[in-house]
Amino acid sequence: MSVPAIATNDYWIARAVLQHGIAALYVIAFLSGFAQFPALLGERGLLPVPRYLRLVSWRRAPSLFHWRYSDRLLRAVTLSGAAIGILLVVGLPQLGPPWAPMLAFLLMWALYLSIVNVGQIFYAFGWESLLLEAGFFAAFLGSDAVAPPAPVVYLLRWLVFRVEFGAGMIKMRGDPCWRDFTCLYYHHETQPMPGPLSWYFHRLPKPLHRVEVAANHIAQLIVPFGLFAPQPVASVCACVVVVTQLWLVASGNFSWLNWLTILLAFSAIDDRFLGVTHASVDSGPPWWVGVVLAFSAGMVVLSYWPAKNLLSRRQLMNAPFNPFHLVNAYGAFGSITRYRDEIVIEGTDAVRLDESTSWREYEFKGKPGPLHRRPPQVAPYHLRLDWLMWFAAMSSPQRHPWFVALVVRLLQADPATLRLLRRDPFDGKPPRYVRALLYRYRFTTWRERRRSGAWWKRELVGLYLPPLALADTPLASRR
Repeated sequence: MSVPAIATNDYWIARAVLQHGIAALYVIAFLSGFAQFPALLGERGLLPVPRYLRLVSWRRAPSLFHWRYSDRLLRAVTLSGAAIGILLVVGLPQLGPPWAPMLAFLLMWALYLSIVNVGQIFYAFGWESLLLEAGFFAAFLGSDAVAPPAPVVYLLRWLVFRVEFGAGMIKMRGDPCWRDFTCLYYHHETQPMPGPLSWYFHRLPKPLHRVEVAANHIAQLIVPFGLFAPQPVASVCACVVVVTQLWLVASGNFSWLNWLTILLAFSAIDDRFLGVTHASVDSGPPWWVGVVLAFSAGMVVLSYWPAKNLLSRRQLMNAPFNPFHLVNAYGAFGSITRYRDEIVIEGTDAVRLDESTSWREYEFKGKPGPLHRRPPQVAPYHLRLDWLMWFAAMSSPQRHPWFVALVVRLLQADPATLRLLRRDPFDGKPPRYVRALLYRYRFTTWRERRRSGAWWKRELVGLYLPPLALADTPLASRR
């Protein structure tokens, strides 16, 4: 028995792109956790998970780590999630019955949810919720044995709509520079992690920056409605989303946010628009149709809160409305910083400190540091410590408890922490003192760039954290 009411035979390519692409991003996310989580959040991390779990209930933050946390278990979770993702990228579960990819995606979702819900500020980014929601939705796209289910295809468009329209509205309700078209006078230079082309984007003529803002408003405030229009209008609007997201990929490093949005936009691109036809296949067995309809109904109910948020003058940005991160609110850069401050951490092995003390600088993998170093391409990988260093520079270290813990780990020459950095100036040996300075960075001009070869100029703002020795820190005993 088949139930053709939910079948759509025009989105086979879209389903393949969504399933393979989302799975690939899960692999990156799990491998990022394998490499970074223990040093940031592990048993000896900057914000240890065991301490956090004593304060938070399972109901508030569902996670298998409530049962037990260890760095070894964390690595097992990340490797297991990555292995499942690789199977989906290769396409093995998709060759079986519809429950096979469903089970694989739901397992990945549950494992990554366990990580995000104990990840604290290091996992407090909108793209974490977006990846969780996308992976959960992808679970109900089925396998090659059934036609793509239309309700899930439209729910994925609703997800793209919330990402794009939510970002557009948060901008219009936020910083006035979005309304007077001047935000991109600053953004390419002051964004959290510039990329290899950000210098060139920043140096575009100001009229082109105003065109960029206008195009952004069209892409985020008007085009998303077209995703629900009849074909080929929906496909054309999806292509606009793809192009604008590729522009963002080229201009900065935003983890997997842009790549995931590109993948999700394919939910509106049908096979006929791509010049492909597919033989008709039915909806699948009744149990599968029932599962899809139950899932769709549940997501429609959960959509009440993000829909209300989109219409609210007090719109929330990147907010989950439930601990399972399903049907969330999204948005980005409701306000733009006009200048860029950077924290530069230095150490010395001098016994006494005076004006002649020689300080050596620690280098981070992604964030600006040495003036002649070109900003690297990092995305879709996410350097979590580097991103938080951008936020920390906006306020005092007292508001960022992890920062003092970072200084302690540097004083201890902790190997796991040092692996998060690009260069340790002490080659694995502990310094006697560590301090942090605050600099104001700006991109060089065309003339300065030709003359010096530097990408950045900087001037000292002041002391961010005074020199500390290991004995001076309250965390010194936590070895």
